[in-house]
Amino acid sequence: MNLPEQTLIPFLSFSGSAEEAMGHYARVFCAKIESIVHFEAGMPGDAGKVLNGLMDFNGFKLMFMDMPAAHPAPDFSWANSLFMPFGSEAAFDKAFAGISEGGTVMMGPEPVNEIRKCAWVVDKYGVTWQLIWK
Repeated sequence: MNLPEQTLIPFLSFSGSAEEAMGHYARVFCAKIESIVHFEAGMPGDAGKVLNGLMDFNGFKLMFMDMPAAHPAPDFSWANSLFMPFGSEAAFDKAFAGISEGGTVMMGPEPVNEIRKCAWVVDKYGVTWQLIWK
């Protein structure tokens, strides 16, 4: 795998749902799945699950993996979130509808100071997102 030039790359560890999450995020955010490498038999992970995955969110990179069933990933916490600005209300509304489906809306969408719409959502995988439209 070629590592991107981005100097800090968030890396999300799942307990078996990394590939499903990547597909969901690709649809919701029109992001591109750049690569997925799966564990193979004999490797220290569950065969067929994600060893590493890389996505591009319009120039921002995010990495994924599945932890082995014997050592599941800890739960995600809203203490860490992925902040995503949108250039249009339509793009914000589409992303909010997709990311909140099956998840929990913690805030919004609502205006906050100069931000026209702001939302804080824990998605169905437990990942927290802060979406804004200025």
